[in-house]
Amino acid sequence: MAELYDVAAIGNAIVDVIAPATDEFLVQQNMDKGAMMLVDETRSAALYAAMAPGVEASGGSAANSIAGVASFGGRGAFLGKVADDQLGKVFTHDMRAIGAHFDNAPLLNGKATAVSMINVTPDGERTMSTFLGASTEFASDDIDPAVIEAAKIVYLEGYLFDAEAARRAFAKAAGLAHASGRMIAITLSDGFVVERHREGLLGFLETQVDLVFANETELTALFQTSDFDAAVDAMRGKVKIAAVTRSEKGSVIIAGGETFAVPAFPVEKVVDTTGAGDQYAAGFMFGLATGRPLNVCGQLGSLAAAEVISHYGPRPQVSLKDLAASKGL
Repeated sequence: MAELYDVAAIGNAIVDVIAPATDEFLVQQNMDKGAMMLVDETRSAALYAAMAPGVEASGGSAANSIAGVASFGGRGAFLGKVADDQLGKVFTHDMRAIGAHFDNAPLLNGKATAVSMINVTPDGERTMSTFLGASTEFASDDIDPAVIEAAKIVYLEGYLFDAEAARRAFAKAAGLAHASGRMIAITLSDGFVVERHREGLLGFLETQVDLVFANETELTALFQTSDFDAAVDAMRGKVKIAAVTRSEKGSVIIAGGETFAVPAFPVEKVVDTTGAGDQYAAGFMFGLATGRPLNVCGQLGSLAAAEVISHYGPRPQVSLKDLAASKGL
């Protein structure tokens, strides 16, 4: 089959509500700073009422990455579940408006579209409280084989490991992708996801995954060590390529016996770290899909991450294609 997409992503279809917050507010609301916690619809509504005025924007980790791929000029597709409600219509419109393929049927007469309340402290750190809603209803039947088979890279969002039906969908997607000679990528998403599903994630990585994205916290949690170098050594050989982000320290790319250290792009002021990992993955995968060397893939990831942390919201606000060209990438 002819390749139609650089990246096809499977993830939670979420609308983000992003607002400034103080550290005191996080304490009052019993939130773990910098983490993502799952909440029910009642808690989500109460938190929405307590938060400062903010902005609403379509989000979801893998969907944000597809927005980044599109901004680089790449071709992206997204698979995820929204409800037949106003937020679901907003999400669908936003994905199609960036040029991404998104054609999953909405959930009828069920849970509402997922929403994530994101509180951003003055240091730019984001703390997320997420009601997963309709996104948890994504299942194997929502996998379109034609989309998977037509994508150079099939990208899976680790957050979906919380839903058994989604894990089955991952397995189906991986089977289709590998049968068509495609690459399977996954992001570990969050340290708490790793703690909940360590054994299952390790098994999936070793048997199904070609490319893994993680931050330093997720990587060390996966191998239950505080020693970053030891975690890097443990990851080596489990997948073909691992890209590990380290905030201002940049990233480390592990491929076979090779290791590449990629510096972070300088940022004048960190406003909001929401989406940094998502955009790093977008830049890296766009580079890989278009035949760039691994160190350049890392540089594209760093560039996209630097752009997104310079403003509120998890998606690029300028053309990443133009930005990359201006940096000679």
